[in-house]
Amino acid sequence: MNSSTDKRKVAIVTGARRGIGRAIAGCLADAGFDLVLNDLERDAAFEETSRSLHERGATAVAVIGDIAEPSTHRAICDAATRELGRIDCLVNNAGIQVSRREDLMRVTPESFDRLMHVNLRGTFFLTQAVAARMIEDADHREGRCIVTISSANAAMASVEKAEYCIAKTGLSMMNKLFALRLARHGIACHEIQPGLIDTDMIAPAHAAYSERIREGLTPIQRWGAPADIGRTVAALAQGALPFTTGHAFQVDGGLQLARL
Repeated sequence: MNSSTDKRKVAIVTGARRGIGRAIAGCLADAGFDLVLNDLERDAAFEETSRSLHERGATAVAVIGDIAEPSTHRAICDAATRELGRIDCLVNNAGIQVSRREDLMRVTPESFDRLMHVNLRGTFFLTQAVAARMIEDADHREGRCIVTISSANAAMASVEKAEYCIAKTGLSMMNKLFALRLARHGIACHEIQPGLIDTDMIAPAHAAYSERIREGLTPIQRWGAPADIGRTVAALAQGALPFTTGHAFQVDGGLQLARL
């Protein structure tokens, strides 16, 4: 177990087994963090992520479970404090996409509830649980933070994935609320709004968006890489912006810039 005087900080990353979550974990490991990794299953992808972190010199503790379940929140917090001795950063990355891109008028209660249960409700109560552990920490270290990965869809409407947009908009407000509540404890809260990031989640629309990127959808005419998000998280977790809390960082190649 790490003591409070150990140099390596500890970050929790949800949805860590691949894609953006894996990149975030890797960038944090390179920045000197040990990790608690959460995802739904411990498969070959999860083991590959863990192995890459160990090769970087980081300790990685696995907590398998659904963030929609409160028992998973307790397990994540317990693993961080028991195995690594502290919590310096929570990265809310886990989330799901709509199972089918469907017209707004065809959204079902089942699809809506599923997205809200994982993407918004689960993330909210995990943040609440981790924040409580941070507040309880007698050391009250400076530089602690909570980083929530939302989406450009927190601001940009996509009628074919309405429930996803609504959940991400909720996360954006959640970040502001926790920023206001936790500032007195020296805990900063940041939101990152990724744009078009080349991951498995966007595979169904990859060809269509590739064409639109070539046509100038984003001023920086390329797909975003998971590492673009990872490097941003690592900078925030290392305290690169110590007088900032509650704001959103758009890592989107200029997608959200208003243009004439």
